[in-house]
Amino acid sequence: MLAIGSPAPDLTFEDTTGRPVRLSDHRGHPVLLYFLRSTTCPVCNRHVRDLAAHAARLAGVRVLLVVPEDRGTAAAWRARRDVGFPVLVGRGDRPHQRVGLDRRLFGTLQQSGTVLLDAAGTVRHLRAATVPTGGYDRAGVLAAVDALRTDDATGARDGTVC
Repeated sequence: MLAIGSPAPDLTFEDTTGRPVRLSDHRGHPVLLYFLRSTTCPVCNRHVRDLAAHAARLAGVRVLLVVPEDRGTAAAWRARRDVGFPVLVGRGDRPHQRVGLDRRLFGTLQQSGTVLLDAAGTVRHLRAATVPTGGYDRAGVLAAVDALRTDDATGARDGTVC
């Protein structure tokens, strides 16, 4: 599992067109990864709409949505929901497990979660939950993004963002 203050591994995903996407491709920019439990999860879909509603507040942050389904399912979901963020899938594996978001309760419930990386690729905010309502915390994400901006303005890097 990732930890606040630790560097994120250079994960590689695939977008809905099949193009590889590496976290290192985004160095120099803050990145918010939202790991959906499923594209069919109504709570996760509500969280995606909330991220879109707060796009102005997230300006400058690259928002990437990671789904556990295959590329075809992800592409259809993105088109059907008119999702404005890149949607990523694993490359032959389960992308959630690479950051410690396992399946819980007898392997049946996929965890969801939110990871905010600063421009250097360090984890600055982390939230994970088996129950989908707990995998996204708008107030926590927005506070962490604001703290990144404050740190950038002052040059501070104390790792206290949570």
